[in-house]
Amino acid sequence: MAHAHAQATPVSGTPKTAPRAPLPDVFSARTHTIALWTLTVLSGLVYGYWAAAVDRDGGPITGWNIFFGFMSALAFMLVLTAVRMVTPWLPREPHAALWASFAGIAFGFLYSLTDASIERSSLLSLPVAALVGVMTYYWYYTHEDAAGHRVR
Repeated sequence: MAHAHAQATPVSGTPKTAPRAPLPDVFSARTHTIALWTLTVLSGLVYGYWAAAVDRDGGPITGWNIFFGFMSALAFMLVLTAVRMVTPWLPREPHAALWASFAGIAFGFLYSLTDASIERSSLLSLPVAALVGVMTYYWYYTHEDAAGHRVR
């Protein structure tokens, strides 16, 4: 004869669970700082290389092309650093909007290097900005309380 084992549930019908403890941070503040700056420099170099490659359009690599790539990388890194410095003080909506603007402008600039019109570059960067805006807003909405303090 089989016995049915029922799990006890509270009166409301939902099982009670204990709140999750936050995960421990296993890296030091120095390690986080090094990783942040390394990712900033690497992403800037990738962006600069990409801009130089698109601008070169299969032609020979010239001094101007290398200079353009490094200046694009430097501009990307400076703006990325500025965005990272400003956003912690913003509420979640402007925070997400700033990241969306950054992504849309960065994409639009790269696309404009293909000799596309300004209208086409702008129109194609809007979905990129919208997607980044929605994703970052969702991230901040699920990882902050109503006052904007990080909860996870």
